Amino acid sequence: MADYKDIVGTAVRNNAGNLSDDQKNQIFYDSTNVDFKYRIAAVTSAGSWRTGNSMNTAREQLAGAGTQTSSLVFGGEPGSPVITADTESYDGTSWTEVNNLNTARRLLEGTGAVGTQALAVSGWLQPGNAPQVESWNGSNWTETTDVNTARYAGSLAGTYTSALFFGGTDPNFSAATESWNGSAWTELNDLNTARQNAVGTGADNTSCLASSGNDATNQVAVVETWNGSSWTETTDVNTARNAAGGSGTSTATLIFGGDKPGVANETELWNGSSWAEQNNLSTARYYLVGSSLNSTLALASGGNTGSRTGSTEEWTGAGADIGAWTTSTDMNTARSQMASAGTAQNAALGYGGYNGTAAVANTESWNGSAWTEVNDLNAAKRLLGGSGTYTSALAYGGRTASTTRISDNESWNGSSWTEVGNLNRNVKECMGVGADNTAALAFGGSKSGSPENDSRCESWNGSAWTEVGDLNAAKRDGAGVGTVYTSALAAGGYVTTVVATNEQWNGSSWTEVNNLNTARYQVPGTGSTSAGLVIGGYTTTAVGITEDWNGNNFTEVADLNTSRYGSGAAGTTTAALAFGGSTGSPTAATEEWNSTSVTTKVLTD
Repeated sequence: MADYKDIVGTAVRNNAGNLSDDQKNQIFYDSTNVDFKYRIAAVTSAGSWRTGNSMNTAREQLAGAGTQTSSLVFGGEPGSPVITADTESYDGTSWTEVNNLNTARRLLEGTGAVGTQALAVSGWLQPGNAPQVESWNGSNWTETTDVNTARYAGSLAGTYTSALFFGGTDPNFSAATESWNGSAWTELNDLNTARQNAVGTGADNTSCLASSGNDATNQVAVVETWNGSSWTETTDVNTARNAAGGSGTSTATLIFGGDKPGVANETELWNGSSWAEQNNLSTARYYLVGSSLNSTLALASGGNTGSRTGSTEEWTGAGADIGAWTTSTDMNTARSQMASAGTAQNAALGYGGYNGTAAVANTESWNGSAWTEVNDLNAAKRLLGGSGTYTSALAYGGRTASTTRISDNESWNGSSWTEVGNLNRNVKECMGVGADNTAALAFGGSKSGSPENDSRCESWNGSAWTEVGDLNAAKRDGAGVGTVYTSALAAGGYVTTVVATNEQWNGSSWTEVNNLNTARYQVPGTGSTSAGLVIGGYTTTAVGITEDWNGNNFTEVADLNTSRYGSGAAGTTTAALAFGGSTGSPTAATEEWNSTSVTTKVLTD
């Protein structure tokens, strides 16, 4: 009988204990626990773009380097005939202005593996080609060895110590290729097709890809691969285009946007032999810039949509680790329509709710491994709002057995509930956020009379509620996301039908922002307004959909194992908890969310 080595050509790895999270999709032998195991990660099945925070300076014809979470953009044209030396750094959330290039220019090229190590090459000085090359060390630009042939609209691939510069205009369309070793440029064999504004990708100066661009007559679909000494034509892109963005290596490249003619939003992925169309950019544009070496987690920044833009989009490709939900210990009492509190995965509170027959007053505390029944609410209620932590929380509004809507408010001190100042309105199905039992925000909900939906918002100061700015659209049963009463999201909910609308509170007023991808209600939220989760809910049925908010846009990540609505939630975008709810009937199921989905499974017969 053939053994594992005979079949796959290698022996099973021996390891004392589990492998680390970055070692995925491997069979190994755990010599400590005497088990054969498999490391596996749940990943995306299709890639997609989501909107990130915009650059400080809108511009086109810029250059960039780095990764999705550590990126740099520099130079470009913020307005004709203006050129700029401005440099901005991206940390995965926001852009920060840092020290400028020494020489302002546009139609330059950049590369670098991370945003702390970059190369800025050649470009257009207006007038005239720029031979200048500058190196970025994480804080400043330093002039280094010039290219041999100055040109603009060229292409660059590799890193700041091992790069390839090719094509461009000098002033004619160029096929010239130069290799950088960290200190000098060497002329090598030309491209087969002279062109400008091709997408250059590659890990170093020995392995690169030149995709699309513009020759002397029009946009081209031509793709060439570099083996360290010469260029070879390979499979064309599906959509010929000029001035697109790109990111990746010679065997895994993403290209996006461009001018085809007309503005493009098409995205294509190269697997080393062929191109496959992917989900489009949200904003069609050309003369944009991508990050450098990754086709799975990429960045698209700036460009021209018909006017210059600073907009940023983040690409999460197929095969990216999207996190996972893991089944944990059930609650003691199955129920839906509850309130919840907690800012950590291992410290949560669930209270009130509906057990399928009646409203309940049960309160349960979670310590990271088990639920413990603690002192009940003073009154059984469901469809109530709640916020705070597992030791300092509020329970406001809702419905009792005999009353359709109440204004009651109770405060939790870690051991018992105390009745405190009521809301100014009788309301159920309201949303809420807050840091503790001294500061909260309650908004929206269902009130008596017509129309039923309520847009009012109230702020709690520890002793009384005060009416503040209304929601723009009255709704109920959405997700309240936020950790403080001065910053909140009201995502999804119900108006006359289920909605995906989302509003953000800045401490004084609500602003409409980007919607959920899937409309739903009876849905909990957790986290902050810069990094939040919206979990499960009801469309026309219970769903397990989880969406991640990055401060600007929602992206779908891994579903709950048990689809449900009316559940509780706690924690952050990297470590969260979902508990209770209804699958059609009340459930006690608890699940833990972790943003990395790498798990270890024991192989059994």
